[in-house]
Amino acid sequence: MHVHILPFIIVALVLVVAPGPDTVLVTKNALLHGRRAALATVAGISVGLVTWIAAAAIGLAALLRESQTAFTALRIAGAVYLAWLGLGALRAAWRRQGGLAAVASPQAGIGVQRGFRQGLLCNLGNPKIAVFFTSLLPQFVSGHRPGALPFLLLGGIFALLGLGWLSAYALLASRFSALLRNRRVKSALDAITGLVLIGVGVRLAVDG
Repeated sequence: MHVHILPFIIVALVLVVAPGPDTVLVTKNALLHGRRAALATVAGISVGLVTWIAAAAIGLAALLRESQTAFTALRIAGAVYLAWLGLGALRAAWRRQGGLAAVASPQAGIGVQRGFRQGLLCNLGNPKIAVFFTSLLPQFVSGHRPGALPFLLLGGIFALLGLGWLSAYALLASRFSALLRNRRVKSALDAITGLVLIGVGVRLAVDG
């Protein structure tokens, strides 16, 4: 049995930097809530990835992929959660536009715990990650009847690459947070990110 690590890293890097629901959520929290919330979101996403890796290694992710009912249910749940986050951002934009204090907004100052929870649920609510781990990872393992170890190794590499990329991205994006103190600017950002999250949710729901 042989694990083709270098080719996997090249493919994984391309996939890691490609924007998706996780990137959209990190962007929103970095720009609107700052570095701590953004890094907490990245931590939640990483824990979600580790959970999917473990599920793939023991075969649960494959079962999910083969069960159309379970796959669809998780996909719809993930889409609803993203849409709910988007609606929350639109609500915050409306309140800021109406001149209410930012503290009255449910999206203001989400903090570390809430950022972690959002990242975790966003990642776990995307069943396409199960398809990724169960369909792509085996292509980089040669030999008969590979055990769980090669999948844990490749999945761990992918999770570390994702953690590094999203952390760097969160730190960079959060640097602009201090420049966005104007209420109207934050209102516009809330509205834009809200619409994007809703759009990503709709796409996740319909793109089976």
